[in-house]
Amino acid sequence: MSQALDPVTQHHVQQAAERLAEEFAGIFSEETIARYIAESLDLLGGSSINVFVPVLAHRFARERLRALAQAKGTIVKEQPEVLFVCVQNAGRSQMAAGLVKLRSEGRVQVRSAGSAPADAINPAVIEAMTELGVDMEEEFPKPLTDEVVQAADVVITMGCGDACPIYPGKRYEDWELDDPAGEELAAVRVIRDDIDARVQRLIAELVDTR
Repeated sequence: MSQALDPVTQHHVQQAAERLAEEFAGIFSEETIARYIAESLDLLGGSSINVFVPVLAHRFARERLRALAQAKGTIVKEQPEVLFVCVQNAGRSQMAAGLVKLRSEGRVQVRSAGSAPADAINPAVIEAMTELGVDMEEEFPKPLTDEVVQAADVVITMGCGDACPIYPGKRYEDWELDDPAGEELAAVRVIRDDIDARVQRLIAELVDTR
């Protein structure tokens, strides 16, 4: 995909790479950052929001680089980290990640990904989360990559089978949840509330709430 970008978009992508090189100076080489930008562009190639390609590539590559640095120990993790994985990263895993951010108040770091990500987040999911005060308008489906699994302390899958690689020393769970794809808002609310209850139990287990 990166080779098919027009010159203006290529310029913005290059600027994104330069910003990442500044942020990760002394941690990753410019060559590594360039590779991650190129890979992220390719992995996001199915995105329907092509006008935002440089922004999405920057955000996705940044998240992957931070996860890689955490896995290597060059960036210290100060909070436990959870990764939610579903098939499309457009419903269940996005809701779970948003609810962890809301309920943990920064005490738990969270990422989400999909084994076969969709082009955009389910609009009913965005609306259901907005009702709880969680703004998901800037979120986007992301493919599952190895480094985000390595960086996580807890990996929770939701209907994606064996797509997630297994690493020793991590906690793995599978949450059986209905898929909100194609459902009306009322049904999505029920799924959201089920996830919310599970998330609150998980946070209580991961952090000292005294």
